[in-house]
Amino acid sequence: MNVLNVQDLKKSYGTRTVFSGVSFAVDEGEKVGFIGVNGSGKSTLFRIVAGVEGHEGGTLAFQRNIRVGYLAQEPEFDAGATILSAVAGGKPELLEAIGEYHDVAERLAAGEGDVDRLLARQERAAARIDALGGWDYEHRMEAILTRLGVEHWERPVEGLSGGERKRVAMARVLLQEPELLMLDEPTNHLDADTVAWLEEHLQGYPGAVMLITHDRYFLDRVVTRMLEVSSGELTTYPGGYTEYLEAKAEREERLSVEEEKRKKLIAQELAWVRRQPSARTGKQKARIGRLGELEKEQQEKRGPNRNAVEITASDAPRLGRTVLNLHHVHKRFGERVLIRDFGGILQAGERIGIIGPNGAGKTTLLRIILGQEPPDAGEVEMGKNTRIAYFDQKREDLNPEHSVYQAAAESDWVMVGGEKTHLRSYLETFLFPPEKQRQVVRSLSGGERNRLLLARLFLQDANLLILDEPTNDLDLVTLQVLESVLAEWQGCVLMVTHDRFFLDKVATGLIVFEGDGHLHRHAGNYDLYRRLKEQKSADAAAAAPEARDRKPAASPSAAAARKDGVRKLSWKEQKELAGMEAAITQAEARRAELEARLADPALYAHAPDEVARVTAAFREAGEAVEALYARWAELEEVATSA
Repeated sequence: MNVLNVQDLKKSYGTRTVFSGVSFAVDEGEKVGFIGVNGSGKSTLFRIVAGVEGHEGGTLAFQRNIRVGYLAQEPEFDAGATILSAVAGGKPELLEAIGEYHDVAERLAAGEGDVDRLLARQERAAARIDALGGWDYEHRMEAILTRLGVEHWERPVEGLSGGERKRVAMARVLLQEPELLMLDEPTNHLDADTVAWLEEHLQGYPGAVMLITHDRYFLDRVVTRMLEVSSGELTTYPGGYTEYLEAKAEREERLSVEEEKRKKLIAQELAWVRRQPSARTGKQKARIGRLGELEKEQQEKRGPNRNAVEITASDAPRLGRTVLNLHHVHKRFGERVLIRDFGGILQAGERIGIIGPNGAGKTTLLRIILGQEPPDAGEVEMGKNTRIAYFDQKREDLNPEHSVYQAAAESDWVMVGGEKTHLRSYLETFLFPPEKQRQVVRSLSGGERNRLLLARLFLQDANLLILDEPTNDLDLVTLQVLESVLAEWQGCVLMVTHDRFFLDKVATGLIVFEGDGHLHRHAGNYDLYRRLKEQKSADAAAAAPEARDRKPAASPSAAAARKDGVRKLSWKEQKELAGMEAAITQAEARRAELEARLADPALYAHAPDEVARVTAAFREAGEAVEALYARWAELEEVATSA
């Protein structure tokens, strides 16, 4: 049964049509992901369904007595609200019933009023509480706030950062437990662990879910259907993001075949017209009219691709031998240590992702590197040839009263990819047409502001990009373009981001905040780090019962390496640990290569004698990978316990 049925929806802003004749339905318990470029109308559609914004035509039919919960991209709260009161406002009728029950209980305890009437009121309040979700609402509210990393609940919402406001609004809408849950960019400002928790929560959520997100792993793990919003139309694809890509590729291939047929027909018609027939009979005029229709149809099908950002990165200035070195950096605020004696070297061509829980100190580390925040101890050594361009997640570098054109650059002419280009043309490649370039910055959406920051970023003559949450509010097409540019760029990149897919495609290594100010450097992308972490946890869990039952005997070399009863890595083991992740990456690549050979039918058709050898090699490669994982976990455990 449908919880929502939208028919022939129409919406426009002045002369701009956002939707015209959009129809779709959402079933009970269905999880639907909405994707499309910035400005395609996804958030507008959600606001209309949520009743926040009106529409010019069409109908929205909801299941009877349904509750709709809506998480806006930029949530709003009542004036003067605290975190606790804002979250509790998600179910005011339940809190009112709980308050009434406690009030009656206090009056009964004090011996005030008519006992029979008070007992009857208390019974009615208890029944209402049961009907609205039970007595544990306050406990669940506190549990969800804690899980989302929101602390000090007495604080006013007005003074919170954008990320904290989003998490407070998330707690509020999740506690409502509506039959239709609508989430606009729910993963923005959430760390990886919290995103994983939200994935599990939504997978088991009994109601229907509509969500807008650029987090492709999130889409794959949560949604059962994708709706693409493009040019005021909706196209549906079954499954998650991976299935969407496969179906989209097939659809594009079919359209390509149709386009080739259309081109061939136009060529045939043109050849006929150019023969200049002497008599223009009705039939001949019809053929000429048909040619015009075909040409118009081809132009509409092909059209200029105004929905895809074009990012041209200039060649990075040559880096010196020293790019960026951190020497024993230490930073604390009050009693809390954010960074404890951290050192590291950034080498030419590296793209390092910085990850960790919200509030761990990731942005503080960037500010220390940029010289905006002094370390309490240690030193930041910047190379003489290192030139930095900074992407600020708070967008503080953008003057809200400037126009897009004014905010982009100080000159009318800019250098793009080694060529002189007019700023107006350059901004159009970032989807800012002339009329949009006159718009003031404060009126832009979050995604548009991020695109403007990217446009500014790639005008700078830099060889080290420092990016603080660059993926927030960007659509998938822009993300894909940005990933491609960064992966091929010859300079260095330091990036704070919670987008796991982005890290997997771009990062060559990670700096991980692992608690109590400890930072560790890991080679490889996020997926490798996650698997190593899971392997370590599994090994620790498997070893725990054995450790309780028996105390392992120390080897002579281990005994020699102990100091004050603590096992430490030898110099040779330290070198081994430093190269372990690279060794694992290489071993896994070898295993994948052999697996691909075994999957190739040509091996069995043309080289049957090789099958046994390749199979044995594949088995040995798998054993080598497992052995490396086990050895890595062993060395890492000693290193962290020392």
